[in-house]
Amino acid sequence: MPKMKTKSSVKKRFKLTASGKVVSAQAGKQHGMIKRTNKQIRNQRGTTILCDADARIIKKFMPYG
Repeated sequence: MPKMKTKSSVKKRFKLTASGKVVSAQAGKQHGMIKRTNKQIRNQRGTTILCDADARIIKKFMPYG
């Protein structure tokens, strides 16, 4: 059987931790910062761990981790 392909968009946007959780960038930080509060901008720095329901969807597109 041929190898399964990893979804290209998923490979660019997400990665797995050693324990198997899915890490992604914070949502809502691409544009329009002027209308966001300073607290929201501060809290959206860095990356975040996806919830289990969303992580299950993403892992389907990453057959080899």
